[in-house]
Amino acid sequence: MNEILDKLLSLSAESEVVEFKEAKTQYDKNKLGEYFSALSNEANLKGLACAWLVLGVKNDRMVVGTSISEAQINDYKLEMASFTSPRLSFDEVYRVETESKTVILCKIPAAPEGMPVSWKGFHYGRDGESIGALNLREQDLIRLQGKHQDWSVQIIKEATIEALDATAIAKAKEKFKEKKVGTHLYDEVDKWDTATFLDKAKITLDGKITNAAIILLGKPESVHFISPAVCQITWKLESGEEKAYQHFEPPLFLTVNDVLARIRNVRFKFFPNNQLIATEVLKYDPEVILEALNNCIAHQDYEMQSRIILTEKSGKLIFDSAGSFFEGSADDYTLGEKTPKKYRNKWLVEAMLNLNMIDSLGYGIHKMYKSQKQRFFPLPDYTHSTSNSVVLEIYGHSIDEKYAKLLIERKDDLSLTEVILLDKIQKNIAIIDDAAKLLKNKGLIEGRKPNYYVSIAVAKATGEKTEYIKQRGIDDGYCQKMIVQYLQKFGEGKREAFEKLLLDKLPDVLDIDQKRNKIKNNLQSLKNQGVITSIGKIWKMSKTE
Repeated sequence: MNEILDKLLSLSAESEVVEFKEAKTQYDKNKLGEYFSALSNEANLKGLACAWLVLGVKNDRMVVGTSISEAQINDYKLEMASFTSPRLSFDEVYRVETESKTVILCKIPAAPEGMPVSWKGFHYGRDGESIGALNLREQDLIRLQGKHQDWSVQIIKEATIEALDATAIAKAKEKFKEKKVGTHLYDEVDKWDTATFLDKAKITLDGKITNAAIILLGKPESVHFISPAVCQITWKLESGEEKAYQHFEPPLFLTVNDVLARIRNVRFKFFPNNQLIATEVLKYDPEVILEALNNCIAHQDYEMQSRIILTEKSGKLIFDSAGSFFEGSADDYTLGEKTPKKYRNKWLVEAMLNLNMIDSLGYGIHKMYKSQKQRFFPLPDYTHSTSNSVVLEIYGHSIDEKYAKLLIERKDDLSLTEVILLDKIQKNIAIIDDAAKLLKNKGLIEGRKPNYYVSIAVAKATGEKTEYIKQRGIDDGYCQKMIVQYLQKFGEGKREAFEKLLLDKLPDVLDIDQKRNKIKNNLQSLKNQGVITSIGKIWKMSKTE
């Protein structure tokens, strides 16, 4: 359980499924019930098995410990079971010792399929760290689980094959045949008429036009057949002062390649030390762009009447599509070990699979992660997704070029995982304790949690010694020495004077508040040692000195 606690503490902020409470001696039962309802509902919406309520930890992740007893825990369990509907309580409650303090992890089960959880008759939900009413749409999303109807397979009675684009059909037939190489269908495809092919590819159903058929192969003027649903990809360029946009409509089977063509994809060159030949990579992997776009098409919630938006920034692409992950979360698919059991648009997914547009085994996200790793760029980022939209960011640059160089030059010494963790350090993203331990054991990072910085070993290897010194800053001993020297010279001083003296000498990995706290802590340390004393806001040397 220590590993789970470390992972929760490493989060950069509370999320819809994790809540920290100080709760040193007790916690209000009614507030506990509200959070139980909210966390349970949000876990369901995110496709997770559980959520976590952590007692004995402040919102800023400072561990303060709790003395809540087993009798109190049993009382909380009974209270949850008595006033939640459906009747639920904590799956497990764990006591974890960390930093010589006790922390309690309360494992809250996700709301059962089709049944949002209420507390005393009211359904709670979360928006980031805030708690409030579970909105009506989210309640409906939970209630309709298990009753989901595939919008993409619905028949459009008024539409005929004339609503489909002939060029798109011909190209789709070619791709379908390529997909069937090595099977008995390969030699039969050319004998099929158009209607047979469309049924075999699961684009039409018994010769009738489906919503999926309009999305993939429909003529642009045929979109009215699926109204009020929206089938459109909007590309936006937002790069400095450059602004542009273009809308793309069906047949998306073809126009997705037109979207790809709008993206500016130049080559990056890395010049490793001691090598004359540059290593080149494209700013973006075209296969990653198509994978991301096709995932948006396949899994978009079309009933939310929203277009797919692709925003091109100077250094990244942002894909925004309506609807949450239908099963699980992005993290579940990064290793390529999870296969989804169900889809929002099953008919559309099968058609896109037959046309070789997507992978149905859940490997799509995994392939995007692998590509970004192999090209020395940051991993795909889903952290801005919400319960109403999936937001994917693909980076088209290295966070710090010297680490890409380092990987090229020391490929036998550093794994891609280690380089990715170093990227996180550079981006000031928290990493779990086990990851930090791995990097420290290899001499790649220094510092204390959460303010790690790249070690002198890496700085030397990349020619960044000056940057290393800047990141490391002065240590506490030297900081205290400067404070004492100031007081010995001037007799007294306020904290503002010490800040003026020390702020620019402290590590750059600390923000301004952290630097001020460090100065405050050093003043207090000197006071505790009996070296200095304070009278109001004035600091002086102790008389014994």
